[in-house]
This record gives sequence, structure tokens and C-alpha cells, in this order.
Amino acid sequence: MTFVPLKPIPMKDRVSMIFVGRGQIDVRDGAFVVVDEVNGERMHIPVGSVACLLLEPGTRVSHAAVKLASTVGTLMIWVGEAGVRLYSAGQPGGARSDRLLYQAQLALDDSLRLKVVRRMFEIRFGEEAPLRRSVNQLRGIEGARVRKLYQALAKQYGVKWDGRRYDPSNWNSSDPVNKCLSAATACLYGVTEAAILAAGYAPAIGFLHSGKPKSFVYDIADLVKFETVVPAAFKVASTSPAKPDQQVRIACRDAFRQTRLLKRLIPLIEDVLQAGGIEPPEPPPDSQPPAIPEPESIGDSGHRSQ
Repeated sequence: MTFVPLKPIPMKDRVSMIFVGRGQIDVRDGAFVVVDEVNGERMHIPVGSVACLLLEPGTRVSHAAVKLASTVGTLMIWVGEAGVRLYSAGQPGGARSDRLLYQAQLALDDSLRLKVVRRMFEIRFGEEAPLRRSVNQLRGIEGARVRKLYQALAKQYGVKWDGRRYDPSNWNSSDPVNKCLSAATACLYGVTEAAILAAGYAPAIGFLHSGKPKSFVYDIADLVKFETVVPAAFKVASTSPAKPDQQVRIACRDAFRQTRLLKRLIPLIEDVLQAGGIEPPEPPPDSQPPAIPEPESIGDSGHRSQ
């Protein structure tokens, strides 16, 4: 039998995400499956065509499944119930050093960072950011506008709104609309992190957000959240759902498909970073090249070739 090597599907052509809970993820007969050991049932997952798998409590994963997900460039994220807390993430490809240094240079230079933040403001609100404003001042302007956007959507969908309040450690303490918003943003953060890693960048190096493992994820997700997951969350909340997290996931999946989000995310990341006006740095002339050259990548820019 001739061996056919796996060729990763580009991120832009994948399904956004799949949640898995209370099952054993394994590779059986060469296929990626979730096994229900109680009932002896299998559910096949086309792992190579999924951007990320969000694994909820009660899920166990075999070594073979992690290896296969890594080979095809699918991000695995271990989350809490309803996806409202991140425990760990398995990097599917590995960032490229040139892009990491480029991202870090933009974040560490105050003038370059301001250019990137101004471009984020422009993308988010459809207008140029006010002149002679610092990053902190732009953050304040953004916060005021975001509060108004929440209020407008609550009024549009007839939902009672007392502000964005939630406790990640206590899911049941939130009101229904905040539960919907938490579940919706968890979905968006998952696919955004997958796109950032696929493009070869670091989720932790942010520009508006900082100090957290997903700072850049929050930066990029904020650019699209009010055209994708936030309206979906308010729409679900207006129906008084019995299972808000489950219905929100379905609504987010549909919103990602309708807006072709995965196809847009990597170009959006590049657009934001290019606002700094610099090129990725060349390696130092005295740097040591690899003893064994890396094979040409067959996936996205950040994918590790096997």
C-alpha cells in the first residue's frame, strides 16, 4: 500500500470549531474519533478540516489523537464548562521566529505600537482614530463606544441590559445575556487563536491588551466581535434559552460561516501589523543556520512541517 502524506488544509478553508465533552478522543482505524465508552459508540471528526477543537470537562485524549491533530495543524484547547475558562492550549504548528521578532518589535516600540493601535481603531469603528491621542486615551474612547454598542444591541433585541458582568469562576452567577456573551466570545477566541498560530505569530504579544497568554487574541477578536458573536449572543438571549451556551455555539458557528471569518482573520492580522510600517527583520549575519534544513511548509505560515 502506497503511503499518502497528510497535507494540511489552509485555515481559511476550514470549519471554525467543534466542542467535545465527556468522551475519549482517539485514533481508531486511522480516523480521528470520539468514543463513548458507556454506549460503545464512535463519532468521527474530520480533524484536518477543523480550525480548533475545544475540549470540555470529562474529555480524555490519547497520544495518537494529539499527534494527528498536530500533524494536520488543528488547535486543541482545554476549556471549562461552556468554554468560559481556558486551561491549556496545544500549539498546532509553532510560530516562525521572523514573525515573532516582527510582532515583538512592533509591540516594544511606542511609536510603532501606537500606529498598530490606531489601525485597530480604524478597522473597528470605520473611521480614523483622533489625532494626538495616546494608547490609553484611545482605549478610553473605545471603551465608551463599546458600552454604547452593547446598549444599542440590547435595545434592538429587547433584552434587559445592566452591563457586562460575569464571574469566570461561577458560571451560574451571570444573567442569561452575560452567559450568552461569555459563551460567544469563548468561541471567537478559539478560532482567533488558531488563526494567529497558523499565521506564525504569538497569542501573548498584544498591543491594546497585555499581560495575559491570549492578549493578541483579544486584540484581534475585538475587531470582529460586534459583527459576529455579540449580535448572535443577544439574539439567542432574546429567546430566553434553556441552554444558552449550546444555542450560542450554533449561532456563532453560523455567524462564522456567513461572514467567512476564517478566510478573513489571517489577512486581518497582517493588515493590523503592517500599519507599523516596518518589515520583518532579517536574521543576524553571524547567526548559525540549522544543521538540518527545515522542509518547505505545506500548510499555513506557522505550520510545522513533519
